[in-house]
Amino acid sequence: MLIGTPKEIKVHEYRVGLTPAGVKELRAHGHQVLIQSSAGIGIGLSDEAYRSAGAEIVDTAQEVFARAEMIIKVKEPQPIECRMLRPGQVLFTYLHLAPDPEQTHALIDSGCVAIAYETVTDARGGLPLLAPMSEVAGRMSIQAGAHAMEKAQGGNGVLLGGVPGVAPADVLVIGGGVVGYNAARIAVGMGAHVTILDRSLPRLNYLDSLFDGRLNTIYSTVDALEHYTAHADLVIGAVLVPGAAAPKLVTRRHLRAMKPGAVVVDVAIDQGGCFETSRPTTHQNPTYVEEGVVHYCVANMPGGVARTSTFALTNATMPFAVALADKGYRKALLDDPHLLAGLNVHAGRLTYQAVAEALALPYQPALEALGRA
Repeated sequence: MLIGTPKEIKVHEYRVGLTPAGVKELRAHGHQVLIQSSAGIGIGLSDEAYRSAGAEIVDTAQEVFARAEMIIKVKEPQPIECRMLRPGQVLFTYLHLAPDPEQTHALIDSGCVAIAYETVTDARGGLPLLAPMSEVAGRMSIQAGAHAMEKAQGGNGVLLGGVPGVAPADVLVIGGGVVGYNAARIAVGMGAHVTILDRSLPRLNYLDSLFDGRLNTIYSTVDALEHYTAHADLVIGAVLVPGAAAPKLVTRRHLRAMKPGAVVVDVAIDQGGCFETSRPTTHQNPTYVEEGVVHYCVANMPGGVARTSTFALTNATMPFAVALADKGYRKALLDDPHLLAGLNVHAGRLTYQAVAEALALPYQPALEALGRA
């Protein structure tokens, strides 16, 4: 198979869909790889490194899209990239379609086969291609939030860990999954007073045991959300409904009751965000203030540590990329129900139910789309 990786064009996005090691792996399986010139330069991966691994370096994204049978990226295709996709071409990347009708319609119109990293599953019910970036985003959320709390950034001037004689910041983490655990781990390590809200008692029990009483685990109710947001200096939104739009758990009413200069970090912004007042921001302009609360809603947060993120992501995606290339997308999807869960768009039809429901569009089951219903 001829596989192509273009340079990412989203604002301040320096990650890349394939590393030279990934190129070498695909070449070992007999495949050809096209890499757009300078695709990895932002994280220190030179064209020569890719060339030495066996890739062909091409000048433009147009050539990558025109020639490749499968496109491997990181972020969702931008409008200009969607227009370069063609019927039957495989797109393997993050999509986050539920809050993005424009991209969804563009992928449907292209006729491509769009497989989303964020909905691929594993045997334990996890999301193995989302998990690495969730780990990064969870850890980053605390350092981003701590910076936003500084007075010069519009925050309330509270030091996350406090100092002897002065109380530390109160940090609320909404959601105890991969993002929430990683956020809590960093916040606890920095000396903050941390509370996690979740609706799964087994998960809360696990987190309580894991942290050995160094944080509060609270069952999430309307009352608990109201109480803990009002007292928080920093709130991390770490709620995930796989493939679907994130629920708007924190409303304007909650924000109005928060401390002036408190900070919210919405890690769920890729799926529309879990704060009513959230809107996507960029690394260039990461924050804004609404209802007296500083909002950090960067939609590609792991892109801020692009080198770490690229290697973490490609470690996870490579086995699936190899399967798609070795078998062809149809056989690879039919052979692996977990990879099949990643199929979001096929030949002009939506094949992921949560996305179809979020956007009120027709849905076709993936197996039916592949002719195996």
